[in-house]
Amino acid sequence: MSGGRILLYAILGDIHSNFEALDTVLNDIKENGADKVLSVGDVVGYAAEPSRCLAALKKVTDTIVAGNHDYAAVGKMDIDYFNPQAKEAILWTGEHLNKGDKDFLSALPLTKETDGITLVHGTLYQPDQFYYLQTLNDASRCFAILRNRICFIGHSHVPAVIVKGEGAKIRVVTREEVGLRGVKQAIVNVGSVGQPRDGDPRSCYVLYDTETERIRFRRLEYDIDTASKKIIDAGLPEVEAERLRAGF
Repeated sequence: MSGGRILLYAILGDIHSNFEALDTVLNDIKENGADKVLSVGDVVGYAAEPSRCLAALKKVTDTIVAGNHDYAAVGKMDIDYFNPQAKEAILWTGEHLNKGDKDFLSALPLTKETDGITLVHGTLYQPDQFYYLQTLNDASRCFAILRNRICFIGHSHVPAVIVKGEGAKIRVVTREEVGLRGVKQAIVNVGSVGQPRDGDPRSCYVLYDTETERIRFRRLEYDIDTASKKIIDAGLPEVEAERLRAGF
């Protein structure tokens, strides 16, 4: 990590206790020379190593916002809205976190502004409800609240850039690299480190270069077999292992 002005950010989220994926991403971040690491939440849930993932992430950043699984695992939200498999994983996760882990997750903020960047897990409106940003109307509501030029989100596990240009026109861009010059504001879904859902099982995170004003999505192969085996060996729902291979 270089000193002075921050030029390259790494933004990641939805790790979901998948250490093999996280370790691969953190090594790639280091190789790319990122100056600062930010997280849009859901460090835990679904997979088998919540404490290990939390410890690894805390070594590289203290800038993390809360995801719904982070709060649910420590009893800060009702888990009845989760599907049965997710609920089972949440209860398992809560039993496998130590007190320090729980205190840390409980204290995570819902939103964070740092260096002119906004972070939130779901939407900026009612962030405690963890709504999915799914439509252009959802995006418009977020842009109306957004005080910075760029906001990074997660939650849906699907990478995309939503940009607002002249005349408040909003469009969605899904290229691997997206330039932001001439863009008034942007909302970037960074995809998922530990459980991609866009049909591509490779781990995903974002590099944001403030000098070139470019967003770059990084897709990385990782040891899915080991991550899946750990899920099954832990007694977690097998569907969570199967979906890692499917990317859904």
